[in-house]
Amino acid sequence: MKALSFVAKSGTGKTTLLEKVITELKQRGYRIGVIKHDAHKFDIDHPGKDSYRLTAAGADTMLISSPEKLALVKKHDVSPPVEELLSTYFYDVDLVLTEGFKMSSLPKIEVHRKERSATLLCRGEQHDSTLIAVASDEALELDVPVLDLNNPAQVAEFVEKRIIHATN
Repeated sequence: MKALSFVAKSGTGKTTLLEKVITELKQRGYRIGVIKHDAHKFDIDHPGKDSYRLTAAGADTMLISSPEKLALVKKHDVSPPVEELLSTYFYDVDLVLTEGFKMSSLPKIEVHRKERSATLLCRGEQHDSTLIAVASDEALELDVPVLDLNNPAQVAEFVEKRIIHATN
């Protein structure tokens, strides 16, 4: 499974960059999956909806399906490892991009914005060997490529060459 995680400190612009990179990769004909890591509790169901009522009644797994999409709500005691999520749910895509999963073994692109922080997550106190690039709005001297945060086509090109077309 080809997967890549975008990591950054909160408020840096991970989601905005991911949106643009996904658009670029879709225009190139790739099927893209995304996993968003949420360290907090979230709820995609809303009170009053049938799916919410069924989950609230005690369903451990609830799937809602329509002609266009499906959504799965599955209760668990601990968050499954990203590798399990990849193998279970993303067998039909060319690439999975994740947002977050700072502690995973996935290759990572760190998003850096100078106004947000002077330090990096993966090249600060910790040296994350899975870091393959940094997308930044300032020039940085690093041991990995520094991509232009404001040039999603360049980031998509890097992802395409380094992850999608990589030979293992």
